[in-house]
Amino acid sequence: MTTIRDVAAAAGVSRATAARVLANPEMVAEATRARVMKSVEALGYTRNSVAASLRTTRTGRIIVTVPDISNPFFSRVIRGVEEAAQKAGYAVLLGDTRNEREREEQYAEMLNRREADGMIFLGHRLPTVLARLLERDGVRAPIVNGCEFTPSLGVSSAHIDNARAACQVMQTLYDMGHRDIALITGPEESPLTRDRLTGACKAAEDNGYGQALVVQTGDFSIESGRRAALELLVGDRRTTAIFCFSDEMAIGALTALRETGIACPGTISIVGFDDIQMARYVEPPLATVRQPMAEIGRKTVELLLDILHRRQTSPVSATLPHEFVARRSLGRGPHPPASKT
Repeated sequence: MTTIRDVAAAAGVSRATAARVLANPEMVAEATRARVMKSVEALGYTRNSVAASLRTTRTGRIIVTVPDISNPFFSRVIRGVEEAAQKAGYAVLLGDTRNEREREEQYAEMLNRREADGMIFLGHRLPTVLARLLERDGVRAPIVNGCEFTPSLGVSSAHIDNARAACQVMQTLYDMGHRDIALITGPEESPLTRDRLTGACKAAEDNGYGQALVVQTGDFSIESGRRAALELLVGDRRTTAIFCFSDEMAIGALTALRETGIACPGTISIVGFDDIQMARYVEPPLATVRQPMAEIGRKTVELLLDILHRRQTSPVSATLPHEFVARRSLGRGPHPPASKT
């Protein structure tokens, strides 16, 4: 049976270097790494991961939990996680929690049992098991949050500035002559909803239209956006723009407009959030905030590696850039640009 010594000899490196390439490839020079991996392939070496785990307490696995695996936003984030994790020599265990606390705790317990080296959670709740790990290990606990940001959790996170992005959307709407703007938010307990609502309300107040805001609550899904938009259309015919806190809800709102025979953007403009792939292909193409989804995923892995390799001394809040993408679902409103108060 081929051993790690055989691989090292064929690659012209020490046994320790060959082992390091397999355990922590990011710590080895690229040329050396390539030489060792060529020897691994040529000799057909298969690493005994169970024995290695017993010796080093490293599993080579990362757990990633997602609140809704059917949401295309998360699929792009997960792709970024996979790319960065594989490059660093880690496999990804993916868990769909379906926004259920019990499932979140079950996956967190896997980390507690050391069935993985670290955990990235893409929801907003910190499972009780992880909270205990943080209390015990502090910054050394291999836990990272992605997409959302709650400072009180005390974990590193990769995200955008959701409040600033929402404020920019609203300012764009006011600059384009909209006054009666409706919001379709996510669940009230979500930090994304909290931050985006904060930014939207700030822009409304700055422009003197805080009292004119109409707010409906959704759950980030297409159907919740459709239902919320239908309620808006029944109860308030003055609305000229709807800002949805996710692209899926915005697509649902577009559906509601078609069902009721209301033109977009002729009568009502629609703006979403995320820039998922289908946003550019609906009719009309959806104006939205573009999040760097894959980059968020890659950054969460980078933050986790910093913890695993003891390079992090305090929680890191990594704020990545966003971009407003103007498409045909956004049209001009009936008023001149707002004058700020």
